[in-house]
Amino acid sequence: MSDWLYSDIVKDHFTNPRNVLLEDEVSFAPDAKGQTGNIKCGDQMLMLLKIKDDIITDVRWKTYGCASAIASTSMLSETIKGMKIEDAYKIRPEDLVAKLGGLPSFKIHCSVLGDKALREAINNYLDKTGRSGIFKEETVIICNCLGITDKDIETAFQNGARSWEQLQQATKIGTVCGGCKEKAVELLHGFEHIYGE
Repeated sequence: MSDWLYSDIVKDHFTNPRNVLLEDEVSFAPDAKGQTGNIKCGDQMLMLLKIKDDIITDVRWKTYGCASAIASTSMLSETIKGMKIEDAYKIRPEDLVAKLGGLPSFKIHCSVLGDKALREAINNYLDKTGRSGIFKEETVIICNCLGITDKDIETAFQNGARSWEQLQQATKIGTVCGGCKEKAVELLHGFEHIYGE
């Protein structure tokens, strides 16, 4: 076998994932459920949470995804236990990548499934408890010249932008210095895995 491209931490979380929902685990009664991804792209994530007094007391998850998706969600599941839902809502993929000791650049997009499913689950819980929309997802500026965020790119993707040229037409991104192209294209690729075609 060729050299392993991942850190020992990634390898451990991939080969021994924590908090996975087992097929016969019927006793886990979640207070919240979040699901994201698209099975057509090969990546889909289910996140189940037990919550008491706005603190995540337990978590289970299941995914159809690659080693990076499995390892990052396993790490996420360990990280959020005992955490307030407000703090868990703010976790970003780059936080998980750092905890894992890094991921290959072409696999970073796989780490977004877990945090998206987590926010879906927390939103589900807030809806159930009559507090819809009290947390706002933080945005990251991708194009400093024009102040275009990751949410702007996500919205453009949802509205049909699939290429750099289509993204430029939708948002005007990269029309000043162009230094944001690599990150923006990486985000587009990630959204393909989340939403599918």
